[in-house]
Amino acid sequence: MARDSQAALVALNRFGFGARGGASGDLVNAASDPRGFVKAELNRAYGLLLELPGLQSTPALAAAVFAYQAEVKLAREAAAKAGAAASEAAPPATDAMAPRRNLSLDSAAAGMSGKMSAMEAPEKGGATAPVPSTPMQSTEAMQPQVQPTAQPLNVIQKTFRAEALARLQRAMIADCGFTERLVTFWSNHFCISANKGELARIWAGSFEREAIRPHVLGRFVDMLKAAEQHPAMLFFLDNQQSLGPDSRAGQNRKRGLNENLAREIMELHTLGVGGGYTQDDVTSLARIITGWTFAGRQGQLGTPGTFVFNTNAHQPGAQLLLGKSYADNGVAQGEAALKDIARHPSTAKFIATKFARHFVADEPPPSLVARLQEVFRKSDGDLGALAAALLDSDEAWQAPQTKIRSPYEFLVATGRLLMQLPDDPTRYLGGLNLLGQPLWTPAGPNGFPDTNAAWAAPEGMKLRLDIAAQVASRLADNIDPRDLLELVAADAASPETRRTIERAESRQQALALLLMSPEFQRR
Repeated sequence: MARDSQAALVALNRFGFGARGGASGDLVNAASDPRGFVKAELNRAYGLLLELPGLQSTPALAAAVFAYQAEVKLAREAAAKAGAAASEAAPPATDAMAPRRNLSLDSAAAGMSGKMSAMEAPEKGGATAPVPSTPMQSTEAMQPQVQPTAQPLNVIQKTFRAEALARLQRAMIADCGFTERLVTFWSNHFCISANKGELARIWAGSFEREAIRPHVLGRFVDMLKAAEQHPAMLFFLDNQQSLGPDSRAGQNRKRGLNENLAREIMELHTLGVGGGYTQDDVTSLARIITGWTFAGRQGQLGTPGTFVFNTNAHQPGAQLLLGKSYADNGVAQGEAALKDIARHPSTAKFIATKFARHFVADEPPPSLVARLQEVFRKSDGDLGALAAALLDSDEAWQAPQTKIRSPYEFLVATGRLLMQLPDDPTRYLGGLNLLGQPLWTPAGPNGFPDTNAAWAAPEGMKLRLDIAAQVASRLADNIDPRDLLELVAADAASPETRRTIERAESRQQALALLLMSPEFQRR
């Protein structure tokens, strides 16, 4: 069988994470049978699960974070008492000498505090976008600085980093990476944000492992149910705060509906904007899923960190949704609604379009979208069949490679090519922060963008070049970039790319240029 390097490049870049370095032979193997090379991963569904020592379940992580929060509270209370006692024992302050805080106790309490957010400290060792100096910062820089002692990572930070490392390592070692690309697609579709709070950060990885991975090649309705009932999603979109106005809890607390989850289910997860629903439908779905919550630290409703249905918070009575009445039969009322929404024609169209846009083009061929939509509908949302239909479609292989890799895809592809299997996620987390795609931390419930307009902006490409140059300065001495080009593209590499790499002034420059070449950046 003739080898097709161009189709191999499409197989590895469009559908996977790119060729691995060393003796993997990925491009050669893909060139022999491009479609078969990618589709082989669909027959290894067991590889989707991520069950490793040290990765804990959501309830176990809930117990850990609740215990940690209790320790922080005790430390703060002790610090406050000690500070009050010290104030009473200290001589009165004079007008010339303002009272000073007990810095050691403040530091102890701060060391126990671990709430992380995008506006606070990044992950340990991670880089963030540079902040321009202000006059105040410049003035302070002139003063003697006492370097604070590095605080040990707390359980939330440790867990986030362990989950990130497991995900990165799996992407690095995958043959092609198609199923891992499917994981990232569906995880972004049903996204949460680690910046929501401590529970969201410690649950970000377990949400993906428990709600997304088991269903990537399964049925959409099962993934939908798993995602919407997962404690991380309920916390992210505040459904634990939603009370039926006529429920016992709603009447006692004088609070009502929170429509966040219901709105995002319809707008972002299933039907899509313009999918045939109204504001009345959003309100009806919000009523239907009142009572969907998770057990808290006291465990009054169940094991902390597990999904529970709180009857006292549920809006009583039948509800009309998308023209159909749903009887009030507890949690089954919401599950029946999700099943029907998952099978709605608008959901098939919305998912097919988004799926094709991610893998093929910002404006995917209408014929491809129509075929994927029909497969989704006829197979009752079989996501394995949807993935196979994508790979079987000529349009998916013939479309020009115009889409640029996302920051995550770029960094993973770089690690794969240079055989940099990480044992610490710091560099990758820092790179993702710098490039605007912090892991599991989109700015909103619509996830990270999936178009060239988001990732191909000049400033973003300049930052990629900076990272490529940094990587090259560390690793290029023992690498011949011309050999790497054969692993990346072989005879599919353009004459321009070959000349550029061959004429580079140094190996470092050549490697950086290779990492920024169209053959490496585009898919």
